[in-house]
Amino acid sequence: MRIWRFGWPRPLGGLVAGAAGVAAVTGLVWALQSVVPVSALAGLYVLAVLPVAVFWGVWPSLVVAVVSALADDYFFFPPVFALTPTDPDILAILVISAVTAVVVSVLAGRMRRRAGEAESLAGEVRRFAEGQAALRRVATLVARAASPEEVFAAVAAEVRRVLAVDLTVMCRYDPDGVLTYVSWSQSGHEGPVGVRVPLGGRNVARLVFDTGRPARIDDYGEASGPAADVVRPLGLRAAVGVPVNVAGRLWGVMTVGSMGEQPPPAGTEERLAGFTELVATAIANAQARVELRGFAEEQAALRRVATLVARAATPEEVFAAVTAEAGRVLHVDYSSMIRLDPDGAMTWVGSWSDTDAAFPIPLGTRAEVGGRNMPTLVFETGRPARIDYADASGAVADIAVAVGIRSAVGVPISVAGRLWGLLGAVSTRLEPLAADIEARLGGFAELVATAIANAQAGVELRGYAGEQAALRRVATLVARAAAPGEVFEAVTAEVGRLLEVDFTVLSRYEPDGAVTVVGAWGRVDPGRPRPIGLRLELGGHNLHTLVSQTRRTARIEYAQAGGPPADVAREWGFRSAVGVPINVEDRLWGVVSVGSGSEEPLPADTEPRLAGFTELVSTALANAEAQAALTASRARIVAAADTARRRIERDLHDGAQQRLVSLVLHLRGTVQAAVPPEADELRAHLDEVAAEVVSTLDELRELARGIHPSVLAKGGLHPALNTLARRSSVPVDLQMRIDRRLPEQIEIATYYVVSEALTNAAKHAHASNIHVEVDTGEADAVLRVQVRDDGRGGADLSGGTGLVGLKDRIEALSGRLSVQTAPGAGTTVHVELPLHSGHVLPG
Repeated sequence: MRIWRFGWPRPLGGLVAGAAGVAAVTGLVWALQSVVPVSALAGLYVLAVLPVAVFWGVWPSLVVAVVSALADDYFFFPPVFALTPTDPDILAILVISAVTAVVVSVLAGRMRRRAGEAESLAGEVRRFAEGQAALRRVATLVARAASPEEVFAAVAAEVRRVLAVDLTVMCRYDPDGVLTYVSWSQSGHEGPVGVRVPLGGRNVARLVFDTGRPARIDDYGEASGPAADVVRPLGLRAAVGVPVNVAGRLWGVMTVGSMGEQPPPAGTEERLAGFTELVATAIANAQARVELRGFAEEQAALRRVATLVARAATPEEVFAAVTAEAGRVLHVDYSSMIRLDPDGAMTWVGSWSDTDAAFPIPLGTRAEVGGRNMPTLVFETGRPARIDYADASGAVADIAVAVGIRSAVGVPISVAGRLWGLLGAVSTRLEPLAADIEARLGGFAELVATAIANAQAGVELRGYAGEQAALRRVATLVARAAAPGEVFEAVTAEVGRLLEVDFTVLSRYEPDGAVTVVGAWGRVDPGRPRPIGLRLELGGHNLHTLVSQTRRTARIEYAQAGGPPADVAREWGFRSAVGVPINVEDRLWGVVSVGSGSEEPLPADTEPRLAGFTELVSTALANAEAQAALTASRARIVAAADTARRRIERDLHDGAQQRLVSLVLHLRGTVQAAVPPEADELRAHLDEVAAEVVSTLDELRELARGIHPSVLAKGGLHPALNTLARRSSVPVDLQMRIDRRLPEQIEIATYYVVSEALTNAAKHAHASNIHVEVDTGEADAVLRVQVRDDGRGGADLSGGTGLVGLKDRIEALSGRLSVQTAPGAGTTVHVELPLHSGHVLPG
């Protein structure tokens, strides 16, 4: 029911007012009729009609006009106190009053409409001015970069004041489908700012979220859902909501509500639009500032990490810096870095905490990948993962829940196309982590990948350089035909130091099914005696038996090993080992193995790195066997030659020499005695023949002595070399520092070297002096011979057979012969011969 301004029903009010007016005019006319003619006072009844016509309209004023005419007729027109409505005068008064009532009512209605329009226009102007003033105040806040919270509070207050509503609320739509109250304006009620409720049911916030357009509910008793439950106890009856869009995305909703029976007027949605635009601008500006500050902070953090990477900092330094920088820039509670190990486990290698408390999982902790948690999701998919730990499982989830972690985000770290680990951000707060945190973590993850790749490249380069240097050192030993024992010792030491293992063992498989340790090296307790020569029977589950059976590389954990080799390995402290077979000419010769005393398994690349050394060992063994075969062959040849010389000497001594001696005795005895005295000429011829035979015998004896000098066999080098010096046609300076007899083959070789050198100096070099030195040195292990002349030089070791044959004889005895010569500078022959079997010449 519509209420008039006086509080009465409109027609009844007009009639009551008209009756009162007619009564008042009647009383006035009654009082004045004694002094003023009644005919002159009849027009006063218009005063009763006019107010009714002005304020109550046509029909009440017409009734009042009829009543006033009848009152005038009844009280003042004769006959008095009688009605004569057909009287012309009364009819005239009635017509005049009715016309007046109609005209005045129409005019008054028009005036009222115009006044209402003017008042409405004034109200609109006033409301527009108030709205513009409110928008200016909010715009000023936005312009001076006020925080979003300040803008939200100001907008809510301004909207409630300008729109004259009972309640103004602003809410944000969160990515997890939750509605968050960011501002609340209501007289006497602060409101649940910061409260989060699920977005569901039928309410203004839900309607705006579903449609992206303004929504209105005029009867909130029919609303439902958590958002409706928040405002229903306050007595909200109707509400209007308008979306807040930021950068083309639905950010939230602004809602105004009415507690009274009248809903918010039409046009509320349009009037709210200006405020929502300012809110959107404020949010966009704030987000831009936050993003700019975050971008600047992020770039600064990335630069600091990149600087570490550029100066080749250790991976540990980079891990610590990355987790700290990422945690601070992303404003999370914890950040961590986890490495995926080759055995499928994961290891924490970096962490940071925003509180005084340390990260809940210590560095170096290893855990199995499994369950439903952030690390497992990243490692199983190779993609970024986000999780709410309320629904997580596994060992990592148990730790997270125990320390109050609510959510986490992780991004993979890939190095050279392989999943290396992850970088994670962890939060203990109710609200979810930012939607863009995966992308921002990705920048740090890329730097970590670069640092790891650089570090690995550096390690690989250093390892490669170290490996090549070690291989070169061993190869040098192999190239100079070092003894196998020396090669074995060098290989085990080089392998142990290069691979940074605790033990290295080189073993040889014996024909009888045993295995013998021929080389060993240990990092732990280096003074401990090495088990060189240790023989072990094969059998059981151990490295030596596995390699022997499969002829392939093997890897073993000694906790599950058995057999004699395993018992010795455990005694030495082995926990795990890797072995690589050594093959010599397609024959399994032995195995080189490296062992670790720690719980960590040996690196995955141990086998291929060992292979390079096994090839060198194989080459050294093949060379040693070939060298031994060559030496034995040369020794057999030299021995055969010496035996042949002795046989020739013996044959000459026992055969031709004895026959010539007999022939001389026969000529000088029997034949000459039988010559007649007068045959002087025949006797002279016989003497000549005997002399020739004696000369031939002397030459034969000299030839026999050259084949195998008897003076050498009887007296040794001293008299033999002195004899050579005396017989030389060139003066010889002989210096000998030998105080004992040497092995026969050594003396024979030395004799022939000096004899050949003296002959060449006199015959080819035309020398004037020869210097000969023979010395066993202080160690008494090597015989050194030097023959130096001052001849014309130019001797060629390959130019004749004399020195070549001597070189073969010397090398058959594991010695060395070298010639230094230059035209006009003389010639020097150097010889070195080891005096003990198994001794190796240095260099």
